Amino acid sequence: FINWKDRNTCILFGDGAGAFVLQASDKPGGVLSAVMHSDGSGADLLTLPGGGARHPATETTVHEGKHFVYMDGKEVFRFATRVMGQATQESLQLAGLTTDDIQWIIPHQANYRIIETAAKYLKLPMEKFVVNVDRYGNTSTASIPIAAVEAVESGKVKSGDKIVFVGFGAGLTWGAMTVEWTGPISEKKIVYPHQYRLFARLRSILRRA
Repeated sequence: FINWKDRNTCILFGDGAGAFVLQASDKPGGVLSAVMHSDGSGADLLTLPGGGARHPATETTVHEGKHFVYMDGKEVFRFATRVMGQATQESLQLAGLTTDDIQWIIPHQANYRIIETAAKYLKLPMEKFVVNVDRYGNTSTASIPIAAVEAVESGKVKSGDKIVFVGFGAGLTWGAMTVEWTGPISEKKIVYPHQYRLFARLRSILRRA
């Protein structure tokens, strides 16, 4: 779905997969609150014009590039910088917490500047944010699980930590969840960012070959 001639999108996205597994428990913690919103008036700002029942794939839609992701970067940036902080505050309020009560914010890894702007809005240091967009790019819905796994495996996240997961996407949609981490804590692993960059560079070269 990426148009490699469109630098508004092709330089941003990465590949990845991730998932959270939930289980019932009598112990306190887990999901403390969750909020979710959508605004269809911005549907055209981040979209895949072709495909589905409305515009089935045809020779014409393929030729016209309707099956590539389209994004109005400036408008999406304005939207994201507004809702990331608001959703975080809303989720915390529902949980009866404030930013002083949380140890980590794990945001959707769309863009470093968006995360930085959210930090300023919330008056929090960047050290409270888990960031890996510099290594993987925007892996879409996989970005929060990937960042969470890395935070756990690196020893950042500890049992009992209160965390806000916050993200946004096409639709336009946005939401946040406040949790008390009760999941497994892995043995600390060393992450070597330069290896990830090397693999990404090699993959890019092979794709162009």
